[in-house]
Amino acid sequence: MTDLPQANESSNPPVVQGAGANAKPKSRWHWRTLVRPLNVRHWSRTRIAFVLAFLIIGITVPGVWWTSCGFEGCPSTVELQAWRPTEGGAVLDLNGQLIGPLVPVKRLNVPLSKIPALVQRSFIAVEDRRFHTHHGVDWRGVARAMLVNMRAFGVREGASTISMQLARNVFLAHRASERSFGRKLLEWRYAGLLERALTKDQILERYLNAIYLGNGVYGVEGASRDLFGKNVAHVTLAEAAMLAGLPKAPSSYSPRRDPARARARRDVVLSILEREKVANRSAVVAAHAYGVKVVTGEWTPNRIVDSWALEVVRSAIDSLRASGAIPAGLTNANLVVRTTFDRKAQRIAERAVARGAAHVDAERGISSGDAAQTQGAIVALDPTTGAIRAIVGGRRVERKGFNRALLARRQPGSAFKPFVYVTALQQGYTTATLVDDEPVSVQAGSDIWTPANFGEEYAGRITLRQALVRSSNAATVRVSRDVGIARVASMAEQLGISSELPDVPALALGSGEVTPMELTTAYAPFGNGGWRVTPHMLVRIDDAFGRMLWRGQPTAIARVIDSTDAFLVTSMMRSVVDDGTARGVRNAGIKGPVAGKTGTTNDGADVWFVGYTPTLVAAVWFGADTPQPLGPSATGGRLAVPAWSEFVRDGWHSPAKDVAWQPPSTLVSRQVDVASGALASDWCGESRREWFKPGSEPREQCSDFDVEGRSSVTWLEDGIRGVISAIPAEPVRQNQRGARASEREINKAIEAVTRQIGQAKFTQNLARKLMNGFRSATREGAEALKEQRAQIEREYAREMQRAHAAQRRAQQQINSQMQRDLERATAAARNQERE
Repeated sequence: MTDLPQANESSNPPVVQGAGANAKPKSRWHWRTLVRPLNVRHWSRTRIAFVLAFLIIGITVPGVWWTSCGFEGCPSTVELQAWRPTEGGAVLDLNGQLIGPLVPVKRLNVPLSKIPALVQRSFIAVEDRRFHTHHGVDWRGVARAMLVNMRAFGVREGASTISMQLARNVFLAHRASERSFGRKLLEWRYAGLLERALTKDQILERYLNAIYLGNGVYGVEGASRDLFGKNVAHVTLAEAAMLAGLPKAPSSYSPRRDPARARARRDVVLSILEREKVANRSAVVAAHAYGVKVVTGEWTPNRIVDSWALEVVRSAIDSLRASGAIPAGLTNANLVVRTTFDRKAQRIAERAVARGAAHVDAERGISSGDAAQTQGAIVALDPTTGAIRAIVGGRRVERKGFNRALLARRQPGSAFKPFVYVTALQQGYTTATLVDDEPVSVQAGSDIWTPANFGEEYAGRITLRQALVRSSNAATVRVSRDVGIARVASMAEQLGISSELPDVPALALGSGEVTPMELTTAYAPFGNGGWRVTPHMLVRIDDAFGRMLWRGQPTAIARVIDSTDAFLVTSMMRSVVDDGTARGVRNAGIKGPVAGKTGTTNDGADVWFVGYTPTLVAAVWFGADTPQPLGPSATGGRLAVPAWSEFVRDGWHSPAKDVAWQPPSTLVSRQVDVASGALASDWCGESRREWFKPGSEPREQCSDFDVEGRSSVTWLEDGIRGVISAIPAEPVRQNQRGARASEREINKAIEAVTRQIGQAKFTQNLARKLMNGFRSATREGAEALKEQRAQIEREYAREMQRAHAAQRRAQQQINSQMQRDLERATAAARNQERE
């Protein structure tokens, strides 16, 4: 058998098992296969579009990220130039004056000229030796740090310049816990912005004021005062080195916390200062020998104050941050909050509460640490806008404590009565309507409730005005029963009371519980013409660069009562201040238009005064956190009125400058007898001008009223006869002492008449004639005296006739005037219907 020829392995490729005769040989790999997909001539349009989009995004997004400072928006040059290290944020009042910091930061900014060159050069030598030559980033330092970190397989150096540190502390504080290459890039970006916007000296000044140096202190001035008890301008070389060594680890190198470690760090810094030629050898050696000496006690800037205004602002900002209105990473130390507060009013309000509470405790014999000590609160608003001018939640400021002005619900007592009376005015009562001030009993569920007046004193039939001035419980309960207690509760809620009110007769006397803020808000419509306002205090919130973060929107107001009712109830409460339980306001020297109402609960556990002027409404409350009597003489007029008066007199502009409330044009005025509520006449006692809705004014003239159980006419006649009988029958020409004695007797008789029936014109005229006649008669003898007595009697008879005639004419004029008013009102109503 012939052997078959063997295949030549070098010339014949191997046959792949299982492949057919047409199988191709396996090709070799070549580098061209990498670029073959880039042959765009064979690409589809979809692939080309995808690749272009990827390239555009890959280039654009990082560029936008860089130019927009991490998509957060870069500050402008103007903003950078205006920025200064914050001293804990700021809360400003309505005039832009500082109330205090949001955060109690220990920092005191000083200009670079106040920082000695030794301190400046020390920080530069330790933190950024090429500060004056780089443009924000020290690239040589970056390269060195990279090599060191690579050799150590970890982070050993950061190569942060002063500009980068400033950028990190200012712009990237909300990324403090983030350690990433992205944050480092942002530091470079911001550092470059700082270098372009500011000079080197400006950057250094901001850095030396902003840097944290331990123990809660920022900046070299604050640290120098805290550690050495002196201004930074007076530090020694050793002390400057101590300060310059702190930024690396403020807590670890604190001389208060670890003096030995602090000294070791200071000595390292001194060596650096010698190397950088900041100090010569001899000075450094002397500084090395200097021990670590710090002052006892901690430094606190004067600007750090405790204020209830700051507390409520902090709470409001927390709520805004929780709702997303303020960035969560932006701390309070970087906020500037503009408010509606008045700095002076706030300070005086806190003083008034503290003094008032201390005065009550002194009378009660309560010590300062006693849990039963008296607390207090004040809320003051602009009645036209609801802007809060002052707020005090207790006798001492409590950080995140219980704010009684906003949260303490207590019975207002008689301070609730204006809601009863304004409801009555709506239902047709007038200020001159007569009500019974006599003991009253009311069905309260299954019980009989018999409220008593203060001191068990009752005045009989009195006008609605007098019922409020006297703070009559009996009259108020009668009025509330007539108009309906449900209507009274509804009125209080419309005016601003948001707490739930009980549907019981005692509500008329303030048995429901309300907060000082609610009561203040509910009084505002009385002073502003009937409009309900919404209390608010925040106007605008900016960041440290002046960029607005949040702005308050105009608060809504809504009419809740007619302007006529607002004016009338204000007129009644002005009488409370002038003649009633709040007359202490006038005794304190406060003039001008003031209205208000006191309130006292059972046993004097809570005392109130809510008073208002055309520009301010304020409520004052005193009581204990656990209700208990404040003393047997505790009343709103005695305890709350003085605190209110101190606040308004010393903390607010004088109400004498305010323009008094003007009656609406729809009201008509009448001169009314104070006692009877009828139209005044010569026969009446004291009278005053009252305002009425057309058609509601009194129609009868005061002609007769009770005096000691008898008709005033009978009483007057008897009184005048008594005066006449006091004239001596014989002349007293030779006895001047006797003449004076007789004259005194006549004066006493006349005073008795006029005191009992008031200042009626008839009485005044007759008394004057009596005295003139007596004086002339005593000079001329007995016959002249008898003639004078007869003449006086005749004159008395003529005066009575003239008075009766004048009374009839006045009544006719009143009837005519009322008819004209009615015709005008009817015509106006018809015109309105046509329109």
